[in-house]
Amino acid sequence: MEFSIKSGAPEKQRKDCVVVGVFEARKFSDAAAALDRASDGYLGNILRTGDIDGKPGSTLLLHSVPGVAAGRVLLVGLGKERELNERSYRQALRAAVKALGSLDAADAATFLAEVPVKKRDVAWRVAQVVEVAADSTYRFDRFKTKTANGKKGIAKLQVHVAQRSDVAAGEAGLRQGKALAAGVSFAKDLGNLAPNYCTPTYLAEQAKALSKSHGLQVEVLEKADIEKLGMGSFLGVTQGSVQPPKLIVLQHKKGKKSQKPVVLVGKGITFDTGGISLKPGADMDEMKYDMCGAASVLGTFKAIAELDLPLNVVGIIPTCENMPDGNATRPGDVLTSMSGQTIEVLNTDAEGRLILCDALTYAERFEPQAVVDVATLTGACVIALGHHASGLFSNKDSLAEELLEAGNEAQDRAWRLPLWDDYQPQLDSNFADMANIGGRAGGSITAACFLSRFAKKYDWAHLDIAGTAWKSGKEKGATGRPVPLLTEFLKQRAGQ
Repeated sequence: MEFSIKSGAPEKQRKDCVVVGVFEARKFSDAAAALDRASDGYLGNILRTGDIDGKPGSTLLLHSVPGVAAGRVLLVGLGKERELNERSYRQALRAAVKALGSLDAADAATFLAEVPVKKRDVAWRVAQVVEVAADSTYRFDRFKTKTANGKKGIAKLQVHVAQRSDVAAGEAGLRQGKALAAGVSFAKDLGNLAPNYCTPTYLAEQAKALSKSHGLQVEVLEKADIEKLGMGSFLGVTQGSVQPPKLIVLQHKKGKKSQKPVVLVGKGITFDTGGISLKPGADMDEMKYDMCGAASVLGTFKAIAELDLPLNVVGIIPTCENMPDGNATRPGDVLTSMSGQTIEVLNTDAEGRLILCDALTYAERFEPQAVVDVATLTGACVIALGHHASGLFSNKDSLAEELLEAGNEAQDRAWRLPLWDDYQPQLDSNFADMANIGGRAGGSITAACFLSRFAKKYDWAHLDIAGTAWKSGKEKGATGRPVPLLTEFLKQRAGQ
């Protein structure tokens, strides 16, 4: 979809469709009022009939409105004017895009970015239009031989701002929105790709392609390199698969040379059978999403590269499969991590923490200002928080607050859970320094406690995205989360 910014009169736009907002109590937005005047009260008559009540997300399509150059006018409900906030605004945007998507309206103009939203400026409103439009029209149909309904959908969307003086801010919002949308879509594509295509090697190839197209540095460490590093925990997970593991290291170096980097670590299990501790067969296909932590790191790098963010950022992605062949790690095996700490594997399905712990140790060499790991780590986090918030753990209160604030700003929220020493004894082992699981009670917390043992030399946070990285059921698919949260966090770190 192509986006552009313009300031102009809504009645003069020669488009397939023009989108304007209406509030409850039969009140027009400024653009809708302009159309009403141009049509000699035609829209006012429509409102008086009650065909649209102005409630958030309601829509009404009008054809051949008198005095209006566009072929169609789409009215979109905004709710009560004084109560219009970020959530209801995005709800209205989604409703508008959905309605346009059901039409053969290839060239449309929206005036919703002109509508004031509490404590939000023009740039934010424009960015939301782009992000919501991209998200709502996203489709993954690489393996489909026929499209769903044959509709062309929106090819061009012109986003209008109220005054010419707002165009510059609108252009800035457009750039922000397009960058984030590109990162989210990239993460979704990787997550949705079938696991026989999206292998560790494929992820490494995508990282290399991203580095070439966006001016990043990349290094891909092979199995022999991983062995030299002493990453016995990582290698223990991959030894049951014929797919070779990779350790991908990306660098976005746009900050001062003296600036310590922020490090993002993404779990990249491209398919998780559970290993010898085999998962139930039902919904096992969704275990292709166990690399969504890696996908979100790659998506975030795409977004910050397109924004040319003045910051040094390192991405570390340990990626492999977890398979149950004759060479696979067994429950009861003891692995030696890169840090030298030994781990008794009591459950081979708790494999994500085994590859992350070595990546966290590897992160030490960059002398980071902060490290954030991202992982579809525990079903326990889904039980605790459902599918609305990602779980957040941290050894630094100020870092946790930064991430929480970024999530709220990006509408990609997280919720902090405890990382108290009280939980650490659950990881005690009779035969190694620690076990890789701590029992059923507080499963997401003990998983974070495990990781914390490898992150003592820097400020660290862990995002458990098991409940937010993808959707199941009829709307099955990757969400691209937490790319918005991470991108906003890095923007704030860069002072933007």
